Amino acid sequence: MNGPVKRRYDSSRRQEQARENRRRILGAAHELFVTKGYGRTTIADVAAEAGVAPETVYAAFKNKPALLRRTWDVTVGGDDEDVPLFDRPELRALFAEPDLRKRFTAFAVFNTATMRRTARLHLAVRGAAASDPAAAELLAEFERQRLVAMAGHARAAAETGQLAVAEDECRDVLWSTTDGTLWHQLVERREWTDERYAAWLGRLWVASFVVA
Repeated sequence: MNGPVKRRYDSSRRQEQARENRRRILGAAHELFVTKGYGRTTIADVAAEAGVAPETVYAAFKNKPALLRRTWDVTVGGDDEDVPLFDRPELRALFAEPDLRKRFTAFAVFNTATMRRTARLHLAVRGAAASDPAAAELLAEFERQRLVAMAGHARAAAETGQLAVAEDECRDVLWSTTDGTLWHQLVERREWTDERYAAWLGRLWVASFVVA
């Protein structure tokens, strides 16, 4: 006699639930880091906001610095796909644009959208860095990553033969104007629209960098 038929274990539902939990945790972490502050937010706070147990947060992200790091990565990329920013279609299209004026104008639009996602979180981490060593370490890492990224933009701009300034000057000005401070001051405090900000930033970069 044949024994009872065993069902093949299907893990797809559990995997999807785990992904959904991670998305909810990351969304909750972002909201709390921005509104409550990184230093004052606990794993228990994030769990309660996400509607999961604290153990679920620890199992997914281990600790608060790791949760902040992943929250930052997802915020910068705009999704939870493990695709480097420079490999994403939007940036690949930017680097493919041969006209440097058009490239910087398009980059200003791209950066404005990125600031819409990241500026508040960046400011929250910066505020926590003064008293939280983990936040300070992560902030320094974020800044190094952004400097490397802006160096890539400056190098690519120089390769067009249309760059009017030294490559390192282009890198440093790009780095200084893409940390979210300008966006926060003009859009959130002076109530510019994102469209106005992007147009202004594009004009600034073109006037500063492109051969007349």
